[in-house]
Amino acid sequence: MKEHILIVDDEEMIRDLLTSALAQEQYICHQAANVDEAFQVLGSHQVELVISDIMMPGRSGVDLLRDLKRIDPDIAVLMITGLSDTNTAMECIHLGADDYITKPFGINRVLLTVKNLIEHRALALEKKNYQISLEFKVVEQTRQLRATMNELSDAYDSTLSALVKALDAREKEVGSHSERVMNFATLLGGKLGISGKELQELAKGALLHDIGKIGISDNILLKPGRLDDEEWVEMRKHPQVGHDILSEIDFLKGPAGIILSHHERFDGTGYPNQLRGEQIPLGARIFATVDTLDAMTSDRPYRRALPFDAVTAEITKHSGTQFDPVIADLFLTISRTHWEECAAKHFL
Repeated sequence: MKEHILIVDDEEMIRDLLTSALAQEQYICHQAANVDEAFQVLGSHQVELVISDIMMPGRSGVDLLRDLKRIDPDIAVLMITGLSDTNTAMECIHLGADDYITKPFGINRVLLTVKNLIEHRALALEKKNYQISLEFKVVEQTRQLRATMNELSDAYDSTLSALVKALDAREKEVGSHSERVMNFATLLGGKLGISGKELQELAKGALLHDIGKIGISDNILLKPGRLDDEEWVEMRKHPQVGHDILSEIDFLKGPAGIILSHHERFDGTGYPNQLRGEQIPLGARIFATVDTLDAMTSDRPYRRALPFDAVTAEITKHSGTQFDPVIADLFLTISRTHWEECAAKHFL
């Protein structure tokens, strides 16, 4: 398919001369005597190249060029100027003209310039379309990658949830203790202003807090009575065991730190490292508070669930010793109803 060329010049003789020469090269030519006529032609035809005189009555070729490039930045423009007006021609180049020729011009020079501009435009459009296609492919591949990562993340989460449910079932927990504690920790962490990746790590740390009990024998873990001193030594290894398991997995290194410290106490009397105050990771301090809520409001082999008021009394009593006082105070500002919604059950 041959290209369409628009010739804009107030001199009919020049328009006819260019039309005749370009038509012999199989280009399809259109003519306009001024800028207004040029836009009428452009409204009816897809034009690849405009050849325009600079000096014309009414609006000039500079005005035409400026408006053309706003409407169609990809259109090729060749300006025609007199020998004394090269400064204006250079201004046109800055405005987006592709080249200029001076009067009087040789027709062979015009034909060669037109051929070069047409080819250059075709190459530029091909490059632009390739770039658009490439950007679309990148966007699409990014979307697919995100979808795959989300599916993978969901698969990880489902696997972790299944593992935790198996652990809870091993300890004969009523319902899913670990998932309730995760929901509690997420609620309290959000109230503290934690968000994004840090909140996700808090949730996973709470969910997997007892993963280390995999390494505790049933004789100790399921013993109905009190543990003796030797058994407690084994039981207290589970935070370290859980940490050692998860710290080898890149996306669980953050939660592993919470798991290691989830039995530390604010006054430094916890285990395994007797950390004190803010030495204890924030996630572990949050967990310690909400774990008490779930432990006290759930049935145990040795007692029935306690009322919610007993939980608030316990947290108030041990604020500053077992619990971070700032977190304890915030815990007490959250309504019982809100905690019940997280637990999906009513407290006594």
